[in-house]
Amino acid sequence: MMLQGKTIHLRALEPTDLDYLYALENDSNLWEVSHTLTPFSKYVLSQYLENSHRDIFDVKQLRLMIEHTETNQALGCIDLFDFNPQHHRVGVGLVIFDTAQRSKGYAAQSLSLICAYAKEYLQVHQVFANISEENNVSISLFEKAGFIKSGIKKDWNYTQNSYKDEFVYQRILANK
Repeated sequence: MMLQGKTIHLRALEPTDLDYLYALENDSNLWEVSHTLTPFSKYVLSQYLENSHRDIFDVKQLRLMIEHTETNQALGCIDLFDFNPQHHRVGVGLVIFDTAQRSKGYAAQSLSLICAYAKEYLQVHQVFANISEENNVSISLFEKAGFIKSGIKKDWNYTQNSYKDEFVYQRILANK
């Protein structure tokens, strides 16, 4: 299976992604979504890159780069996490890092590709996402991709001196 859409493809992490990941992981505007409290060093990220080849069945997670097909420009990342092969489920999160590249369909293509990959290669029955109640752009993206809000974690995240709910979205992948 080629992880390629109309204008993007998903690819494995490369050592040359270090500077991109450093900028992404240290952008404090994204910390609320990623539940990060401190910056990452280039050393820590280089160690992460060195181990990024490990199998999802071993480490229960996978990060792929979202890259423009024509320009090979990195647009963002898509992650599978909390992979549970016993129960055939996995979490998904994604970010299009450059705000000028958002709302161009890249995230929707990435989500479609990763769901197809999870179903076909990981034998996943369902994919879930955790989305802040205030993240209307992500809520719209996931709902258009067939995800259904299945729960609310009340007062789940504490940010900016207040508690915020987090929604759980799930998509059951159709059987063949």
